Amino acid sequence: MSARGEYRVRLEVFEGPLDLLLYLIRKNEVDIYDIPIEEITRQYMEYLDLMRMLDLNIAGEFLVMAATLMVIKSRMLLPPEERDEDEEEEDPRWELVRQLLEYKKFKEAAGYLEQREAQQENVFTPEEPGTLPPPDPSLSLAGVNIFDLITVFNKALKRLPREDLREVFGETFTVADKLEELVQLTAKRRRLSLSSLFDRMRSRVEMVCTFLALLELMRVKQVRAIQERPFGEILIEGVA
Repeated sequence: MSARGEYRVRLEVFEGPLDLLLYLIRKNEVDIYDIPIEEITRQYMEYLDLMRMLDLNIAGEFLVMAATLMVIKSRMLLPPEERDEDEEEEDPRWELVRQLLEYKKFKEAAGYLEQREAQQENVFTPEEPGTLPPPDPSLSLAGVNIFDLITVFNKALKRLPREDLREVFGETFTVADKLEELVQLTAKRRRLSLSSLFDRMRSRVEMVCTFLALLELMRVKQVRAIQERPFGEILIEGVA
């Protein structure tokens, strides 16, 4: 799978460690003010391992956040007798919560302004300027991000049967081959389920090459991913 090295994917600026944490909080439907730090840390590290396995360019901030989560987790696990009884210590999670709330507010404002701008471009003669309806988050393709795609990849990876080395060893997969295959598939069908695409693959190597090919096609806007509801089925389609 050496050909994979030719396709390194750089995560966009807006997809950083705080985005991943907010994604996990939404995915697990937990209260941002009461984060189950042990479980969220476990899942965060799992996603980090997956990004490494996929050979993605991981920004240093991801590793800093991983260390921060481990420190918070260790402080949360301290037995009461080892805490200072005379000093009321702030919840170890609170600084992280503050960062997440501030970042969430910023992201929502930026997303709203971006959609307003897109709406303005599509409205040529508005009857009442300044009275555009609020943006519908379900229509925003920005809702399908790298972490949504990694989630589908991870689930398919766990469903993958144990590889028969005699069958897989002789097979060769490259990102270039999968690029061509995905272009042909999306040209034949209007939409294709991402999970069903992964489910027909027999090896981890094939899945990794397909995933990287998909990211490359999305990067050059030849394919897009859509999701009708948060954390729902992800469909991919060619861009005409």
